[in-house]
Amino acid sequence: QVQLVESGGGSVQAGGSLRLSCAASGRFFSINTMAWYRQVPGKQRELVAGSTSGGGTNYADSVKGRFTISRDNAKNTVYLQMNSLKPEDAAVYYCSADFRVDYRSSYYRQWGQGTQVTVSS
Repeated sequence: QVQLVESGGGSVQAGGSLRLSCAASGRFFSINTMAWYRQVPGKQRELVAGSTSGGGTNYADSVKGRFTISRDNAKNTVYLQMNSLKPEDAAVYYCSADFRVDYRSSYYRQWGQGTQVTVSS
């Protein structure tokens, strides 16, 4: 299994920046996609940004040009640099990792515990 530990959330004023980190540990064969999602009360969890092991990335339209996802495969860690934060970016941010337990297995998804991001106007 994989454990994901997130860090870096907090409170910031609009226009400010935060950097989230998510480190994966445990027993697994490989990790493919690592991603960041966010959720506000009463709404569905939405994809913010994703990163594949091959270097591909994708972003929600609402964060393009402001957020950057990066990854250190050697450390099994994914980062989310969030710049020019807006009040509507406030949410609980969750890290996810799609992993295999061996070379024959399907991919499973593990979620982090979530980290709160608050943006004041």
